[in-house]
Amino acid sequence: MQMKSPTADEAAKQRHIQHHIDAKDKSKRNGKEHAMQAGARTYPEPPFPKQHQAKPGHEAAIEPAPLYDAPYYFGSQKLKEKVALITGGDSGIGRAVAVLFAREGADIAIVYLAEDRDAEETKSAVEREGRRCILIKADVSDRQDCHDAVAAAVETFGRIDVLVNNAAFQIHSSDFSDLTEEHFDTTLKTNLYGYFHMAQETVPHMKPGSAIVNTGSVTGIDGSKQLVDYSMTKGGIHAFTRALSGNLIAKGIRVNAVAPGPVWTPLNPSDKEADDVSKFGADTPMKRPAQPEELAPAYVFLASPHCSSYITGEILPIVGGY
Repeated sequence: MQMKSPTADEAAKQRHIQHHIDAKDKSKRNGKEHAMQAGARTYPEPPFPKQHQAKPGHEAAIEPAPLYDAPYYFGSQKLKEKVALITGGDSGIGRAVAVLFAREGADIAIVYLAEDRDAEETKSAVEREGRRCILIKADVSDRQDCHDAVAAAVETFGRIDVLVNNAAFQIHSSDFSDLTEEHFDTTLKTNLYGYFHMAQETVPHMKPGSAIVNTGSVTGIDGSKQLVDYSMTKGGIHAFTRALSGNLIAKGIRVNAVAPGPVWTPLNPSDKEADDVSKFGADTPMKRPAQPEELAPAYVFLASPHCSSYITGEILPIVGGY
């Protein structure tokens, strides 16, 4: 009688496991892998309608509309009677932050470049939360505009307790040789000079307990081959955050940054080609971009002395998983 070999048994077991996994993998390839939904409501996932906008981009024209109002977020006076100045606050992350700051009790000054319709919608959203809001049209790459914007906010509200540096310029360049000096200069002037100007103009009006929250990016951590200049500035913002936090400790002012991954805002349809926009965020582990309202609570956390009084110089990545 021929005995069955132990090695043959082991080989058969391994083939059985292999066949099982192969069948499962084939089944998954044939079906759609859905995006992760872990929020209070279901968020849009790719593919999105193909779309492209002229700079600087308009939230009112994006399909589907970015979700910013966070209907399931309930305020608890984390920013009661504070005054926040938010650059790029007319749309995208800035709009969502303005709404949640207002829900937490803050009055808001919105600095924006040119998008009047978006800015008016943000102002209305803040006022629906029962807080005051002013709109200030300014180019953050220009020092005098930054000075005037801060002066307008102080004149209206008497002080500034929170600065959110959020305005940004981004256009991809697939070939490094296509990145012109004008393009490079515009990115640096908006993303680095703008943050520097706004911080330097605002700090003299801040008291101990105030906070600066900068918008960085995952590209400042990992880099992006199509966004060399933008990645460079976002890495610079992270370094600026850490350095400035140490500089302002003696004044009692905390400085932190949020580093988002892909977020569904006007920045992207005004950057990428229509085909790329339709797939935006699909390559994240969650298989979708974030919505602005998913980022805004992090800004509340870092702005509020009730939540983060012992946190300064930190970069908080919110990138949809690693």
